[in-house]
Amino acid sequence: MALILGIDPGSRKTGFGIINVLGNSHQYVTSGVIRLPIEKDLPDRLKVIFDCLTDIIATHSPQQVAIEQVFMAKNPGSALKLGQARGAAIVACVNQDLEVSEYSARQIKQAVVGTGAAKKEQVQHMVQMLLKLPAMPQEDAADALGAAICHAHTQASLISLAGISRIRKGRLS
Repeated sequence: MALILGIDPGSRKTGFGIINVLGNSHQYVTSGVIRLPIEKDLPDRLKVIFDCLTDIIATHSPQQVAIEQVFMAKNPGSALKLGQARGAAIVACVNQDLEVSEYSARQIKQAVVGTGAAKKEQVQHMVQMLLKLPAMPQEDAADALGAAICHAHTQASLISLAGISRIRKGRLS
């Protein structure tokens, strides 16, 4: 059993989602969107991300974290703000002694939908199907759950690869 926290950082909204991985099955635990007060300055919004994620980690005690990497937006200022939001999220996790794994949006879409060029609605739909949710999750929450699913798939692949090399009678097989 492994609880994985997925995070889709943003300077206006930060999505989060937690799944429980049991073997090859993924169970939905919780998800949501941290809405940041746009009337506040960026440092105050970063504090909200930090505080909210710290509370989520304290409440659910995930063992692993997956976060979406920064993508190069059209506006360099937006990319910088996104990087700062990611930093606040990462520090909230590292402060709780959690290892953080980073995935590109393309990797997450590939893991969830099967193509790195998937649209947001496709990610939402597949997250709903994979986690057997009664309704489609909010866009940012779906992206965060997608990051957690991507991490689960990546970890399963690494474990599978490691399991190929076994020692039998003193030889690797």
